[in-house]
Amino acid sequence: MQEQYRTVARAGVHETEINRSRFICALAPAATEQEAQEFVARVRREHPTASHNCFAYVIGADASVQKAGDDGEPGGTAGVPMLQMLTRREMRYVVAVVTRYFGGVKLGAGGLIRAYGGAVGEALDAVGTLTRQRFRLATVTVDHQRAGRLENELRATGRTVREVRYAEAVTIEIGLPDADVAEFRRWLADATAGEAELELGGESYGDA
Repeated sequence: MQEQYRTVARAGVHETEINRSRFICALAPAATEQEAQEFVARVRREHPTASHNCFAYVIGADASVQKAGDDGEPGGTAGVPMLQMLTRREMRYVVAVVTRYFGGVKLGAGGLIRAYGGAVGEALDAVGTLTRQRFRLATVTVDHQRAGRLENELRATGRTVREVRYAEAVTIEIGLPDADVAEFRRWLADATAGEAELELGGESYGDA
């Protein structure tokens, strides 16, 4: 798995005008290719009278799925520069749709490439991005007497506490960078006088 990746902070829209043509870039996070395709379809329904609704998306922390479409613009002048902007910015799990309302002035191939790629770049700047870091899921099991203090200490030391469950014992689910596991085992033993159990689970991504 990739150690980290960047994605959009939220869904958003940014508009720019170039030689009387309107370029409206809609961005959204997308966990799967199906989500990306549904977003593209939704934007097309919102702009049925637009000249073009071009798209690009990158899915997977390793960018394993990359697709782009020109929607009637000359081949390679819209979807590809949009995709190149996403990959140049190292964006993942993201979909972009640039809606163009033609203003009567032709831009030429170079102008279109700059316009579509630039629309995505400006939208990324406007919407904002965030970095997500790979981490190991881990479960700490501890008695009720120590649980409250331990949870407070975990949060105070910057650990990501994902869930706390109370039963016969208390289980606290946390996220740990792989490199921190050995050090965390030592810290946990010291913090609980060796009374807590640590069980490692799978891997996931969280905000860095």
